[in-house]
Amino acid sequence: MLWKLSLTGIKSRRRDYAVLFSGLMLAAAIFYMFMTLAINPAFLKGALTISFSITKYVFIVGIILLSIITLVYIVYDNSFLLSMRKKDYGLYLMLGARTSKIGELIFAETLLVGFLATILGSILGIGLAQLVSKLLINQLGLQIHKFVGFYLPALLWTIVFFLALFFLAALWNRHKLVKSQVIDLLHEQQRPVNLRFHPVWKTIEAVLGIVLLAVGYWAMWNYKQLMTNSLWIGLITIVAGTYFTFDSLFSIVIRLLRRNQKFANRRLHSFTLGQLQFRLGAYTRILSVVSLLFALALGAITVGLNFHSLTDQAMESTYYDVVIYKHSPKVDRQLKHVSVRKTQNLNYKLVGTGKWQIIYVSEPQIAKEKLKYQHFYQKDGQAAYSTRTITPENIRKADEGYMQLSMLMPYPSAQIKLVSAKQYQNIKAKEQKTDFLLVNNFRQNFNQIEKLQHLAVKQIMDGPKVESSDITINLNNSKSAQYRLIASVASGFEFMGFFLGLAFLAMLASTLMFKVLSGAESDKLRYQMLAKIGAQVSWLKQAVRVEIGTLFALPAVLGIVDVLFGLQFFKSMLKNPYDRLWIPFTLFLVIYLLYYLLTVKMYEQLVLKNQH
Repeated sequence: MLWKLSLTGIKSRRRDYAVLFSGLMLAAAIFYMFMTLAINPAFLKGALTISFSITKYVFIVGIILLSIITLVYIVYDNSFLLSMRKKDYGLYLMLGARTSKIGELIFAETLLVGFLATILGSILGIGLAQLVSKLLINQLGLQIHKFVGFYLPALLWTIVFFLALFFLAALWNRHKLVKSQVIDLLHEQQRPVNLRFHPVWKTIEAVLGIVLLAVGYWAMWNYKQLMTNSLWIGLITIVAGTYFTFDSLFSIVIRLLRRNQKFANRRLHSFTLGQLQFRLGAYTRILSVVSLLFALALGAITVGLNFHSLTDQAMESTYYDVVIYKHSPKVDRQLKHVSVRKTQNLNYKLVGTGKWQIIYVSEPQIAKEKLKYQHFYQKDGQAAYSTRTITPENIRKADEGYMQLSMLMPYPSAQIKLVSAKQYQNIKAKEQKTDFLLVNNFRQNFNQIEKLQHLAVKQIMDGPKVESSDITINLNNSKSAQYRLIASVASGFEFMGFFLGLAFLAMLASTLMFKVLSGAESDKLRYQMLAKIGAQVSWLKQAVRVEIGTLFALPAVLGIVDVLFGLQFFKSMLKNPYDRLWIPFTLFLVIYLLYYLLTVKMYEQLVLKNQH
């Protein structure tokens, strides 16, 4: 009988459970997807190991961040659901149910909801893992076969993690319920809220909030001088400033609007302002958390989408697209698949072995070929490159040009000596040649270029004077290797930022939704009284939309401002973190708007149910 009553209670609040369920399912799905991409060994079979070893750690970071936000989400939303069902549990106790039975009931309910959400979320995660892995593999230009989204260890880790969280939540719910008095359970929604407003203190707090936010934004803007300290300063001051702003500044603004008789006496403005004044007093913490999570979520998507610009920097950092150390039939066959727009070469003679190797080059050829390299410098705190020419003077002084030429040669540890044309001819050693290629559409033809570079390096492996360390240096310094390395990191962060942002958004929006709906029962009487004294239904609906819209808009606006200033810090690693800003902002605001409309619809059905 008790279970039947419980199921009836859950059914009566099916909308609330549906919102909680959707958030938990999304969290479980993304957690499973990150876990699969991080620990599935199928990613390392037949692929470039370094690419997915780096991507793996990127998704491990995502798992840690998602675990933290999921814990916060479960704590908040579970407490809201429990508060809404306290009246039901109080009635069960009045009907004669034992406290121990009610405790077992709430324990089982919490675990059941968590288990179902985890299983359904994992099923959704299998599909996400399959989709994202294909997108990631295609973006990295790799060939991986026989990879499927289902991976048992990832599924087990997901189930264990979420069930552990819900087990702890169930224990807390049972403890909180058993310790509560029946009268408190029955009248949970009728407790008066003591609104304290001290004008002097609130004014000081409002000024302090603005000052702290300003300091945080200043720290983010001046990341060049403060370096990593700007992140810590911004984190502390923005968190504190956000709390003080919601706790004081907005309350002061509402009080000033209420004193404006022309505005307050129009329609139901006075009622709406009174509701907001009441809400902000009780919602300070939740609005602060939602605002900060909004900034983190929007920032994660924005930065993630712009991480792909790092590949442009990788292409700018190295001048020549391919360096061929030795021609062979395999190299020449692969060369036909690459569209070459310019070729330069350098003849040289190698003398000595081991640490005493010397590369002799002719001064006239160095002056004639005008080989290029990319000079690194910083411009406005960002990495920048300029093209310079290797001259005979560079080699004599052994400066940057000399070092760049050394890295282009097949023996980077050898010493380079510049000699005249006559001296070069008199050196008794076999003449060798290195070709430097510039190709068309490096990004589009990357797979063919990478294959050519690997073949070009392999041709010198069997040489008697080639050391394994030289081969490693040649591979790692090639443009294709650097592009591959950066692309793997950028793609990992791009996908992680996008899905983490979506998970954060779903959790913060549903958390705010729960908080608003949890007060609907106590607001119902107020709206009924307004209807009885003649307030039009359209006015009541407008009051609902304005009230809830304000509660959704305030953290969103402050979160957007946080993001706009916070992106300044990422100028130290991204060329333009504000690039394509409209894409994540539009996506985010559309989803956020849908949550707002859903909250308004559900709230109206609760408080205006019998109004016509």
